[in-house]
Amino acid sequence: MIIVAVLATLWLVWFSHRYAWWRPVVSWQHPRVLMYHMVSLHKKGAKFNGLRVRPERFEQQIRWLSERGFTFFTVSELWAQWSMLPEKAVAITFDDGYADNLHNALPILQKYRAKATVYVVVDRHDRDWSTYKKAHHNSGELAREAKLSYAELAELVASGCIEIGSHTLTHCNLATTLETDKRHELSASQQRLREQTGQAIMSFAYPFGIYSADDVALASEVGYATAVTTVEGIDAREPAPNPLDLKRIKVSGKDSLLAFAMRMRGGRRGWRK
Repeated sequence: MIIVAVLATLWLVWFSHRYAWWRPVVSWQHPRVLMYHMVSLHKKGAKFNGLRVRPERFEQQIRWLSERGFTFFTVSELWAQWSMLPEKAVAITFDDGYADNLHNALPILQKYRAKATVYVVVDRHDRDWSTYKKAHHNSGELAREAKLSYAELAELVASGCIEIGSHTLTHCNLATTLETDKRHELSASQQRLREQTGQAIMSFAYPFGIYSADDVALASEVGYATAVTTVEGIDAREPAPNPLDLKRIKVSGKDSLLAFAMRMRGGRRGWRK
């Protein structure tokens, strides 16, 4: 009996941390911003499978949102309507600019009449930016991952349900980048993406989620209206947050549908993965 009690306690501790059922439900009046990277199958032994949400799981998540009455917005739309948003507003975001955002994610988004914002690294091909954060992440895994070509980027834009945002020129680490170079990364990427897509590039995502108050000010100065972080959580409708410092809910490729639902309720996971 003692062994059973110990095992039950350990399971309860694991479940509590994994699913964070104990977190209070954040009012559905407050909009959710979700953070994805890839929609693709996992790769055996890969370091970054947490960034890969399987297509069938992604569809489960979008269906879950649709069936529960969520209204989908791009990030720019979300901020433009912030004070008038309906209950259960959600913005889906993708970071980096992977080709599967078009081939695997877009058909699912269109099926459920959903929208998304894709934050694109301009110089994204054959680049393993993971080493800019941690030098030992030098497997080349992200460099080998297929990125959106110019033609594929145009297909996303032509769909009418995708907003393109900037993720800098090179996915630089803003904490280790000189001020003049940071300005160039933010402004030149905005200009080049505008030229390539014909869209006004008004939203930005901080690479790695690494940024400072000075970087927030720089994003505003360059001309971005919104910027998203990797800070986990849900921003309140009132008082309105700084639109250049928006929180997101991280969606991992290792999340079950239950974990996704719990994350939508409370905004944060029980443990970091």
